[in-house]
Amino acid sequence: MTSAFFASIAATGFMVAFLHAALPTHWLPFVLVGRAQKWSAGRTLGVTLLAGLGHVALTILLGLVLVVAGLALEPRLGHLFHWIVGGLMVAVGLFYIVRGRHSHAMPEAGRRTYASDRAAITALVVLLTLSPCEAFLPYYLAGMKHGWGAFLLLSLVLLTATAAGMLLFTGLSLAGVRRLNLDWLERYEETILGAALVLVGLAVAFLKT
Repeated sequence: MTSAFFASIAATGFMVAFLHAALPTHWLPFVLVGRAQKWSAGRTLGVTLLAGLGHVALTILLGLVLVVAGLALEPRLGHLFHWIVGGLMVAVGLFYIVRGRHSHAMPEAGRRTYASDRAAITALVVLLTLSPCEAFLPYYLAGMKHGWGAFLLLSLVLLTATAAGMLLFTGLSLAGVRRLNLDWLERYEETILGAALVLVGLAVAFLKT
């Protein structure tokens, strides 16, 4: 697997994480709760970032478990390992494509009112932390051949894309941009993510590592 191919994995991983973070479920609840609690824009963005860090941290932890398991299995599977990883990515991608009409309803935490800021912040952070970016996890396996440096780089890609997406759309909404025209993203997000996973999975399977 060449460094150029790994760069393509990181680039598509960034796209997947950014699109996932751009879903209204990842920023609209913060805008609504922030307005209800009369938070400043800075505080709303701060809570958004805090929740995003929790979201990323759990995803990285799951990715670490996946990579450790992959490292344990790789010596036993030998040259079949990259076929298995590629096949897994294709299977997950096809699952996303089939599930492409899934509805992303706004979480209950975004519709509630809270007695205190602490309760509101806790609910928002816990809500997002416990819903990791599962679409990004196969990218950790795809980059595993490049060692722990690749794991750290992919984690940085995940953090950057997630923070950028959540803060960008939260900030735009707070700034008064009323119509962000993201209906298409809600409708086609899983299809886009699935297609990206299928393409990377095929590349992992058929390109020499």
